[in-house]
Amino acid sequence: MKYATSPTPSSSSFNYPRSTSPLPAPANYQPTTASAAVKRYKYLRRLFQFNQMDFEFAAWQMVYLFVSPQKVFRNFNYRNHTRSQFARDDPAFLVLLSIWLFLSSVCFALGMGLGWGQLVLFIIFVVFVDFIGAGLLVSTIFWYLSNRYLRRDASSPDVEWGYAFDVHINAFFPPLSLLHCLQIVLFNSLLSQPGILSCFVSNTFWLASIIYYLYITFLGYSNYGKLVGNDLPMLTNARAFLLPLPALTLAYIASLLMGFNLSHMLKDFYLYRVL
Repeated sequence: MKYATSPTPSSSSFNYPRSTSPLPAPANYQPTTASAAVKRYKYLRRLFQFNQMDFEFAAWQMVYLFVSPQKVFRNFNYRNHTRSQFARDDPAFLVLLSIWLFLSSVCFALGMGLGWGQLVLFIIFVVFVDFIGAGLLVSTIFWYLSNRYLRRDASSPDVEWGYAFDVHINAFFPPLSLLHCLQIVLFNSLLSQPGILSCFVSNTFWLASIIYYLYITFLGYSNYGKLVGNDLPMLTNARAFLLPLPALTLAYIASLLMGFNLSHMLKDFYLYRVL
C-alpha cells in the first residue's frame, strides 16, 4: 500500500511502500561521500534556482506539520535511501518559510501601529535575529546534545547539522503561524486589552506554540535514522525534549493566576527594539 497523502514530489523526495525490512535502494541510487561543506554549498547554491525547487511538496510539508507531523519526518528517512543524507537538499521549505515570516511580520508590525521605518527595523530584527540567529544557535545546541548524549552507541552515525536545522525550522513553523498570524487577528480587539479573558487566550496561544515546538522537535530526533519497518532509530532517550512540559504547564497556570499576559510582554519587547 502506498501513502496517498502527499502530492507527487520531485526527484528529491520519494514515497515507498510499507515494509517490514529495510528498503532496497533504487536502481539509480549512488551512495555519496560528499562532505558537509559540499552539501552545504549545493544547498545554498540552489537558493537562487527557483525552477529546481519543489514548492508543492514544501507546501504539503507545512500543512502536515499541523495535521500529521510524523509523515513529514518519515520523508526525511526516505531521502536517506536515495540521497544518503537526512537533511533537506531542496531549500524550497526554507524559502516558503522565509516568505511566510516576512508577510506575518509585516502584518504584526502594522497591527502594533508601527511606522514604515520602524516596520523595516522590526522585520530586520525578526528575520536576522529571531529566525536566523536564534535558529543557528538552537540547531547547534541540539545537534551537539544529540550527538553527545542521545546516540545509541559510539558506532552510530552522527546527527547531521543540516538535519538539526531542518528539525528546528519544521518546529518553528507552527508557533510562527499561531503567534504571528492567528494571534494578530485578535491582537487589537482582545489580546492587547486588560482582563482575565485576554490573558487566558493569549497565554493559551503561547502554551500551544511551545508544545508544538517541543513535540515536533521530539519527533524529529526520535525518528532520526528510523527506517520503514521495525528498525531502531539511531538516537535514544529523545523523550528528553518533552521533559519541560510539566514545568511549562505549571508556568502557564501561574501566569494566569498572576494575570501575566504574554502578548503584552511580546508587544513591549518588540516596541523596545524599534523605538
